[in-house]
Amino acid sequence: MKAYTFSIYITYQNYLNYYNGAASTVQVVTDEGLRLQLPAARLRPFLSQIGIKGRFRLTVNSENRFHSLEKLA
Repeated sequence: MKAYTFSIYITYQNYLNYYNGAASTVQVVTDEGLRLQLPAARLRPFLSQIGIKGRFRLTVNSENRFHSLEKLA
């Protein structure tokens, strides 16, 4: 399995676009400079009143399919 770390900040108001279906994916840049695209729904458990903010670790399997997403800080 491979793991990628990244920081993200999406305001609550901006995340409503994803929540309402206007946008379905979020693009992030990892600490290594790779651009990754993941379904916005994967971030929904981390939504708070300020939006989504913090450091995350995305783990994918050998076929680069989603395995897990965890908040680090």
